[in-house]
Amino acid sequence: MSHTKQRSLIAALIVLGTLIVGFFGLRALFALREFRRHGGPPPQLAESFAKRETDVELIRDWMTIPYISRTYQVNPRSIFEAVGISPKENEEKSLLQLNEEFFPDKPGIVIELVKTYIQAAQAAQPVPTAIVPEPPSPPAVP
Repeated sequence: MSHTKQRSLIAALIVLGTLIVGFFGLRALFALREFRRHGGPPPQLAESFAKRETDVELIRDWMTIPYISRTYQVNPRSIFEAVGISPKENEEKSLLQLNEEFFPDKPGIVIELVKTYIQAAQAAQPVPTAIVPEPPSPPAVP
């Protein structure tokens, strides 16, 4: 292949590459703008996200303490304190892993401690109930 053909091929490939990058870059930019235009979830969905779980029997040994704290809306540090484990380097470990590492002779103790703490925290902070406004009374007719 001659030197001029080789240069032409390289130039054509660079132009083609630039066009491809530009095309997909613009698509990504438009998708980002479209994504930003969407607001949060609809009010019905946002309301369901805001609800906290109250049934501690749903806690399983595969869950992590940060996951449980978000689900039950309890401070994760206080859960770690209740269990007697430092959160440092233990936040990504499941309850089963924590139990095996810190309490190998007491199977299931970590999950029971977490359940007990969550129940006590929920009793101290009851779930707020929705306030239903009363309809306005009709004006008095003279």
